[in-house]
Amino acid sequence: MDRKDEIRRLLEMSEAELLAAAQGRLVIVEDLHAHFARSIADEIKTHNREGELARLILPVGPTRQYPLLADIIRDEQISLAGCHFFFMDEYADAEGRALAPDHPLSFKGRLQEVFLRHLPPELAIATERVVFPNHENITDLAVHIEQLGGIDTCYGGIGIHGHVAFNEPEPGVKDSGPRLVQLNDFTVTINALRASVGGNLEGFPRQAFTLGMKQIREARRIRLYCRSDGPYDWARTVLRLAVLGEPGDDYPVTHLREHDFVVVTNPETANPPQIVL
Repeated sequence: MDRKDEIRRLLEMSEAELLAAAQGRLVIVEDLHAHFARSIADEIKTHNREGELARLILPVGPTRQYPLLADIIRDEQISLAGCHFFFMDEYADAEGRALAPDHPLSFKGRLQEVFLRHLPPELAIATERVVFPNHENITDLAVHIEQLGGIDTCYGGIGIHGHVAFNEPEPGVKDSGPRLVQLNDFTVTINALRASVGGNLEGFPRQAFTLGMKQIREARRIRLYCRSDGPYDWARTVLRLAVLGEPGDDYPVTHLREHDFVVVTNPETANPPQIVL
């Protein structure tokens, strides 16, 4: 496989060609965050109606779906009492400890700010059922998920070179489990650009805790959301690789298509870029 040639071919595809070739693995909507929030809410409602647990993997990034989800939960009186939320990842400091919730880059702190604190107490999820990978639980997470009966749906985003959670490209990533990972320069750079840190690459975290690709692949459904944000047109390549690219460790998301797998995007990201190299 020549990945460069494959990417060139995929980027030349029109939105209509891409959608047809994806054969149901791609959904195009105008408002990703509204779709994201509605999808999570509807899944929880279905589990509640059937008297079942809702065991979900969720991201912090993107986050704009969470205020919308909080509104839906309040308006429709959706109880989260039967939910287990496993969040994909969390940054770690140089000593290999998860960032504290009061750190400005903490995913756990961000979730509290945009979602958890807005939930009415009578509808809220129990604190112990909101799980972020960290230095204390990382060796137990795989067993924890198995003991609950596995994951119903993994929701998430896709990184610029195909990482899902913080599963960076590396040999054998397809079968990886929860672990502390080193973030590569691509991830650090693009995340720093979006984090309002003024280009401080030296201070930006270089490690993170993550769920493994094994936990993501074994979810009964996988629903990923992918779009460029702000002024940076970065997502069109990885979107096409996610739904059509040859599986390979260089873009971990390509290992997910053998499952119940759908990527949601918007029309802009589904169209070719201005320049195809």
